[in-house]
Order: sequence, then structure tokens, then C-alpha cells
Amino acid sequence: MSFSISQASTPSHPLAPYGWDDEWAAAFAPYAEQGLLPGRVVRVDRGQCDVVTPNGTLRADTAFVVPRDPMRIVCTGDWVAVDPDGDPRFVRTLLPRRTAFVRSTSSQRSEGQVLATNIDHIVICVPLSVELDLGRLERFLALAMSSTTGAALLGDGRPARRGTHEVHPLVLLTKTDLVPDVTTLSHLVEDIERVAPGVQVLPVSSATGEGVDVFGAIVGGGTSVLLGTSGAGKSTLANALLGEEVMRVHGAREVDGKGRHTTTTRNLLVLPGGGVLIDTPGLRGVGLWDAGTGVGQVFSEIEDLARQCRFHDCAHESEPGCAVLGALDDGALSARRLDSYRKLLRENHRIAAKTDARLRTETLREWKRRSAEGRAAMEMKRGRTR
Repeated sequence: MSFSISQASTPSHPLAPYGWDDEWAAAFAPYAEQGLLPGRVVRVDRGQCDVVTPNGTLRADTAFVVPRDPMRIVCTGDWVAVDPDGDPRFVRTLLPRRTAFVRSTSSQRSEGQVLATNIDHIVICVPLSVELDLGRLERFLALAMSSTTGAALLGDGRPARRGTHEVHPLVLLTKTDLVPDVTTLSHLVEDIERVAPGVQVLPVSSATGEGVDVFGAIVGGGTSVLLGTSGAGKSTLANALLGEEVMRVHGAREVDGKGRHTTTTRNLLVLPGGGVLIDTPGLRGVGLWDAGTGVGQVFSEIEDLARQCRFHDCAHESEPGCAVLGALDDGALSARRLDSYRKLLRENHRIAAKTDARLRTETLREWKRRSAEGRAAMEMKRGRTR
């Protein structure tokens, strides 16, 4: 049955289960006047994508909109326009993204890679089958908290207001059946809560069903994306919510608890209880990309301390009156936490400097200033000892 472009955006809309709403209808209106058809990308694989439209699912080329620009290649979760009367194999338009989860690539050009778009919940899966890696979690959280759309993430390149749509991070402690001791599990939850200020931490087990209903209720509205390493149980959780084995899964290796990359594509799945879920392959690395805001939120206690330092440009290394170092000395702040904060700030600044000529100049100027101050301090020290 053919879909009428003038069909109203109501719960009965064919794309409503995929997240279509009045706001998307308004954004699509200029393209509807051109006779184009809306669709959502539900799978990306080897340069092509599956797009679900009111008239059915079609296969299209992912790089048709802006080729060779990794930030504007079609991604799972995107809303697009196709031509029902022309060649449906090509995406005609990529609608501006509300939000996106972006990491830096491993290329020498320091490009961003979009992993999922138009998301409302970023679900970070932390398996209890291996030792907790708090530094990796802080990295995931910094990216998650920076996922509100900025101008660089728009489908059509136009500037956007940052903060119009918020992304809500959620940390899932998966495979809790492997930690039967209630006290031990409680301590693990507390450890995670300390590095994830303001973020809900939910223990779940696909084997026993613990927490699965609560998780289903949280992601029952909007679009959610599952992120984590291989073997974190993402696909198993997706199957639990779907009520059937849609995503293929394998057990983790017993020797180290790591998975075997069963999921190789990013798939958008409609949940029977409402909402949609994007399952992703396991991530070996997550380089920061434009994550300065997120780093500040993840390490909010350090940012609060920094505002109490004697000098506004305090580097928290050896300056007198440094509130951050004071908290480190009296045990209120852990050395691991401060080291992680410094590492992520340096990495994010380095990535930003590679893509911003003015920032590169400012960075070089600051480096020269600090070098000169260091030399002057050394000369003064030598003069006093003569």
C-alpha cells in the first residue's frame, strides 16, 4: 500500500514505532513538498544501509549525501529522504541530527566517527565477568555527556543550537549472576556511582532476569544505543527485551571473559514495549571527540575544586593555593581520579587542536609561556644557591 505524503504525524503513522513524531514531520515538510519519502536507517553494512519507509524497507548507498566526509555519511538512527518515483537506491537528503555519539577515528587525520544518531539514552554496558575498568567507563561517560548535537554533527551542515535535545546516560552492570554475594555487588555499584556522578547505575542479568524489566521501562520511550566492549552482553540484553533471539550471541572466552565480536553491524530494533534500541559491535577503543563538556561533567568534583584555586589558570601541578592538590593531600580526591581527568583533558585538547588552527596557535603560545616561566624559575633557583 502506498503512503500519502500528506498523512498526518499521529501514533498511527507507519514510522511511529521507529520514533517518528511531530518534530520530525515539521523538519521533513520541505522535502515532502518535493514528493520525497521519509525513512529511518535501521542498519549500516559495507557502505550500504537498510532504510525503513512507509512503503517498506529499501537498500541504499550510505555515502551519497556527502561522500568522503565521515561525519555526514549516513549512520544507523538517521532520518533520511528518498525518492519513491526516482532511484530509491540513493538517499537524497540527510535530516539534521538531534544528537549523535561520536568518537575519534584512528586515522592520522583525526576525524570523527559517528556511531549512532538521534538517540535519547546512551546505555554503557559494564560486564562483571571481568575486572572493572573505571578509566574506560569515565571515557565512555565523557563522550556520552557530550552527545548533544553541535554544528559539526548536522546532516546538512547548518549550525544548530547546542542543548536543544538531551542525551541521558545509563550504566548497566551486566552479568550480575556472576556476583552472587549481595554485599560485593553493592560495593561494585558504589564504585561505579563514584565515577558516574548523577548517572543511574542499574545491575542486570539476562540469565536471571534481574533488572531487565526496569531497563525495559527506561528505554521504552525514544531511541537508545547499547555501547560496550565485546562480551558485555549487549546482544543478549537486546534479545531479552525483544522476547526472541533476533541478535546472534556467543559466550565469552573463559580465559579472559572477552567476547568474540558476534555483532558486526549497528542494528536499530523496534521494542515490543515501545521505543527502539540500537545494538552495536563491541568497541575496542573510544577516542575522545569534542568531549570537553563531558569531561567536565564526569569530573565535576574536580571542576568544583578548581574554582577554589588561588589562581584562575591553575594547572593543578605545583601552584600554591591549589584546592585540587589540597584535596589530593587530605584524601578527599584519589590520585587515580585526578590522573584520569588530566589524561582525558590532554587527549581532548590534542584532538581539538588538530582540527582547529586557532587553537593550535593558542596551544603553542601557552606551551612557550609555560616553558619561559619554567626557565625563569630555574634561573632564580640557581641564583639563590650560588
